[in-house]
Amino acid sequence: MACPFFMPTEKLENGAWPHAARLPLGRGWSGQCTAPGHEGEIPSQHELHEFCNLGYAELCTRLPQERAWDSVRFGIRSLRNENKNEADTKAQSTTSPRIQIRYICERAHRPVEHGLLEFDSIQARWNSPHRDQRLQRLADCFLAAYLEKKKNQEINRAAAS
Repeated sequence: MACPFFMPTEKLENGAWPHAARLPLGRGWSGQCTAPGHEGEIPSQHELHEFCNLGYAELCTRLPQERAWDSVRFGIRSLRNENKNEADTKAQSTTSPRIQIRYICERAHRPVEHGLLEFDSIQARWNSPHRDQRLQRLADCFLAAYLEKKKNQEINRAAAS
């Protein structure tokens, strides 16, 4: 779960998390705050580690009292080909160039909004982006970390064979 007011800008290479791949966005990120009255402020390393990348940042001094969400969760879903002809399906790749990301926005540990965002990896564009640019940027970062991890896994499999 990432803070909904966090606008990631780049990978945080020197993060102190023991398992950065398990972070809500798939890795640590640096960036800026978008909370009302704090737009563009750069969080400290402590804030990045304790609040921005993790969500439910109730101790963060920038977190507004009135807010729709406390955190945002993401999950990935690669879609399979949807051809009706079984022979065609077997002849083609088993994965689709479309990737869906499920998001859940939470407030007080309860879902208040959810949906799917769809990315076309061939066109390198979102087919269904989110209307809130903050959530969309969080999804961009989550997708980037996922694709990087997937690429590294393929390289490691190829090296092992």
